[in-house]
Amino acid sequence: MGLRINDTAPDFTAETTHGTINFHEWIGDGWAVLFSHPKNFTPVCTTELGTMAGLEDEFRKRNAKIIGISVDPVEDHERWKDDIKKATGFTVQYPLIGDRDLKVAKLYDMLPADAGDSAAGRTPADNATVRSVYVIGPDKKIKLILTYPMTTGRNFDEILRAIDSIQLTAKHQVATPANWKQGDDVIITAAVSNEDAVQRFGSFETILPYLRKTKQPTA
Repeated sequence: MGLRINDTAPDFTAETTHGTINFHEWIGDGWAVLFSHPKNFTPVCTTELGTMAGLEDEFRKRNAKIIGISVDPVEDHERWKDDIKKATGFTVQYPLIGDRDLKVAKLYDMLPADAGDSAAGRTPADNATVRSVYVIGPDKKIKLILTYPMTTGRNFDEILRAIDSIQLTAKHQVATPANWKQGDDVIITAAVSNEDAVQRFGSFETILPYLRKTKQPTA
């Protein structure tokens, strides 16, 4: 059985560009985004890590740390940073995990179970599933799982949008509709009666008996 939403994120100790970390201790009392990439010194991954470097302040505003991982050694991560800066204009300052023995990749179902025991001799096909995203809450529970194919670079603005929704809906009894973004109307959950909705939100619009919209709570 693979990892699922609301599972406790597996803890681990790993070598990173910031030294050895214990994952749960590193997360602390905030949020975390663990994202993997297939291989250093490859084109799509270069654009992705640079994009994340450019968005690091946006994640920080949401009390979310970011950490990258691949099966490449930490030394290669350090060498690659110059290329990322040259290609994207952004300097990678967040930690990158060097998972040479595939321990973390297997722990988080980022690789097939039969991928082997090290990065040595791996083919591109072995890397096919290594473009995953895990959003983890302060309770160390998994809140979001996304996996992309090798040829498709991720939209990290969508991950920020999802974090906004997850944090908002954890605080209020609301959900967010398709394509929602900060400031848009939200959906009142079925657990809230019409009377309670008036007390909580002041006013709301009934679209269908089971679909009620209101302004995004600000408090």
